[in-house]
Amino acid sequence: MAETYSKSRQRAEIAFGNISPSFFAKNKAMEELESHAQSQQAKTLRLREARLAKQRDDRASAMSALLAKRAKAC
Repeated sequence: MAETYSKSRQRAEIAFGNISPSFFAKNKAMEELESHAQSQQAKTLRLREARLAKQRDDRASAMSALLAKRAKAC
């Protein structure tokens, strides 16, 4: 299904098509956005791993404290 646009819309689409590739190549906007997204994902992963490690350590220390308390009681 072919879409038909007004002549002014067609001119605008053509003009934007001529400008946008040079804008993205010149400013490297897409590369910066991708780089930022990747660094944000890496930071999120590091923080998640640190949180999970802390939770494991907290559980292990709570378990050992509980076992020590039970051993004293007996």
